[in-house]
Amino acid sequence: MKKTFKSLILSFLVLCIYTTASAQTTGTTQFGINVGYNAATVTVGGQTNTAYRSGFNVGVSADYYFNDTWSFKSKLVYDQKGWGEGFLAIGNSSFTTDFQLNYLTIPLMANWHFGHTQNWYLNFGPYVGILLNASLSSFNGNVKDTFNTVDGGLDVGIGVKFPIAKKARLFIELNGQGGVVDVLKDNTRSAIRNSVSNINIGISF
Repeated sequence: MKKTFKSLILSFLVLCIYTTASAQTTGTTQFGINVGYNAATVTVGGQTNTAYRSGFNVGVSADYYFNDTWSFKSKLVYDQKGWGEGFLAIGNSSFTTDFQLNYLTIPLMANWHFGHTQNWYLNFGPYVGILLNASLSSFNGNVKDTFNTVDGGLDVGIGVKFPIAKKARLFIELNGQGGVVDVLKDNTRSAIRNSVSNINIGISF
């Protein structure tokens, strides 16, 4: 999993060396759609000690430009999170299972555009996630009641745009999310928080 994600990052950086794009004008709003790959896990006591869950995300966005350097971007994303090979104990039995948590995620981010043609951008800001469903790979059925309905944390990333038409641009983004909310209800042990890395591709217009 880690080798695959590193390969995606390397491909992203090589591809972006050759891009050009034009700056945006003040007051412009760009809308976008995107799909991406998620590598999701959790942190326990600040440490990552679980396997990754492979998933995907798909979303829409609106990006309002205050000027050529700064914009405000909001998203609405279906996000597959969770973790793999997690420990579960029932009675006197214990085993591992994959925890599959699916969210509606809403990032609210500031975008800083830079580079010669300002086609690169950094984004950062908070996100809120609403739990849609939760399941375990070893059981049938929804276990949503075990988890907190609301997640939240920080979203940071870097992206680049490629002009493909007069107003349309292809974009590629690398993002990371770090949760600050315990995903489990009534947890009396170390907090379990979502952690996600993803690579996305989309079109803005």
